[in-house]
Amino acid sequence: MRTSLQQRIRSWIASPAYPWVTGGVLTVGAVAELFAIPGSVTTTVGVLVSSASLMWRRAFPPVAVLTVAAGLIGFAGDVNLYLSIMMSGLIGCYTLGRDRVLHPAVTVAGGALGAVCVNLVHINTWSRMDLPVPALWEKGSLSLFAESFLLTVVIFAAVMMGDAVRSREQSRLERNRAHDRLIAMERQQAAEAERAAIARELHDIVSHSVSMIAVQAESATYTTPGLTREAREGFQQIAGTARSSMAELRRLLGVLRTPQGQEDAALTGPQPTLDHLSELIEQHRAVGGEAELKVSGERVVLPAAWELSAYRITQEALTNARRHAPGARTLVEIDYGVDRLLTLRIHDDGPGPGPGPGAGHGLTGMRERAALVGGRLSAGAGPDGGFLVEAELPWQAAE
Repeated sequence: MRTSLQQRIRSWIASPAYPWVTGGVLTVGAVAELFAIPGSVTTTVGVLVSSASLMWRRAFPPVAVLTVAAGLIGFAGDVNLYLSIMMSGLIGCYTLGRDRVLHPAVTVAGGALGAVCVNLVHINTWSRMDLPVPALWEKGSLSLFAESFLLTVVIFAAVMMGDAVRSREQSRLERNRAHDRLIAMERQQAAEAERAAIARELHDIVSHSVSMIAVQAESATYTTPGLTREAREGFQQIAGTARSSMAELRRLLGVLRTPQGQEDAALTGPQPTLDHLSELIEQHRAVGGEAELKVSGERVVLPAAWELSAYRITQEALTNARRHAPGARTLVEIDYGVDRLLTLRIHDDGPGPGPGPGAGHGLTGMRERAALVGGRLSAGAGPDGGFLVEAELPWQAAE
């Protein structure tokens, strides 16, 4: 409740209407005050100009110089200190510090000089009113300048407050920019790591296929009777090309290795397929999750890259469900459909998506995997609440 009220107040202060409303209200108050306590022409003009000029302080911050100057002139024209002059002067000084129209030291020095001039005008007025005014350098003469000191302190405080708010907002903006840069860098690193993992997995898939080609080509030269010399040489060339491709794949994989040269042992094993989804669901249940697998359409054995991408997307979606919606029920739907389009839907009934620092790295990886096979992936709030991950993986290009 309190946070919401603070946000509304900040939003109202940041709106374009705020300076016009505050300046207008202060001007109306100044008019009422002048009707109640009439002043000289100089004071009347100073009060009205000082109040009305505040309406343009955000569109044109240097107008605050006119606000403060008019307020000081209005105060100098009469011994009465109008409330509207005090308010407009404070807001004007705050604006000068907040928008750094001038350096704070210059602003305070100019305000102090204006305060001394006002004080001197008042001293002259007191002399003409037959008030007991000690001569300069006599005992008690310094007390005549208490007004200058007080005005200077007030001007200094208002300017410094505006400058402090400006510095705080700049620091906040810098923190936000640094946070955005950090999030972007983390997402980029996550995407690069995911691409590296995909490349390693593809290396295993392709290397297995190529090694099979090499073995079969080698063995065909000895197991196939009646081969001509040209046929044997052809099989040997196929085997040699396959071995060269394997060496090139190993070289490319070396580029993707970690700086320490450590390899994930899991990458050396067989890559999972859609047939392993039941085991994945059981693993999810074993750690406290609730999940159900629903398969539509006739099972089609897809190319290895499609099978692996679908499995990894489902795995990451279940991991996100455990992390962000513990205890939620998750439904995994696999639709082999028609026209060679595999559709994945992973939907949980948890609280739905929530913002957080670094959020979205898993989604980045899933989108990378979907894009790898020419598909698309969407993630967000489900139609009935919770969180929904939906991927469409066309596999026409597999042939």
